[in-house]
Amino acid sequence: QVQLVESGGGLVQAGGSLRPSCAASGRSFSIYTMAWFRQAAGKEREFVAAISWTGGSTYYAESVKGRFTMSRDNSKSTIYLQMNSLKPEDTAVYYCAARRGASPEVRARDYDYWGQGTQVTVSS
Repeated sequence: QVQLVESGGGLVQAGGSLRPSCAASGRSFSIYTMAWFRQAAGKEREFVAAISWTGGSTYYAESVKGRFTMSRDNSKSTIYLQMNSLKPEDTAVYYCAARRGASPEVRARDYDYWGQGTQVTVSS
C-alpha cells in the first residue's frame, strides 16, 4: 500500500510558477512509477507527466512539454512538478499517482494509487 498526499497548489497569475509536491508513505516507494494527472472542471482526467523508478526518464504531455519538469527524491519519498510559464488553461486539480509497473503509462486506469489532489488556478 502507498498513501499519497499532494501539496503546493495555489493561485498564480499567467506566466507565473508553482511547484506542487506529493509525499508518499508506505513501503518501497522507489519501485513505483509516479505520475501527475490533472482534471479541469467538466473535463476528463488527463496525463501530465510521469517519471521512472530511478528518475532517469521523464515523459510529458505535449501541452506541458518545455514548461513543466517532473522530478523525484526517493530518499524523501517525494515527487515534484515544477510548473513554469503557467497559462489559464493549466487550471485544474492536480493529482499524483503511483503504479507498480515499470512503464510510465498515460492512462489513469493503469495507476494503482492516487492522492486527494491539489488545486492549481491560473488567472489571466
